[in-house]
Amino acid sequence: MWVEFKSAPDLMLAEMWKEALEAEGLPARILPRGDVLDWGERVPFLVYVPKGREHVAEEILRKL
Repeated sequence: MWVEFKSAPDLMLAEMWKEALEAEGLPARILPRGDVLDWGERVPFLVYVPKGREHVAEEILRKL
């Protein structure tokens, strides 16, 4: 089960957060906010992490 962790204003920032989380061993997914058909570089994205691991994601981003 995946839970919403963070919102990013565009694809570039969402990819950066995803890569930072995965570099520390925490799986992450990104999806566009709203409909998947709206996929593009300038639409807001949501970063998802596994349920129960939100505290790990917060600690990883706090270290940055």
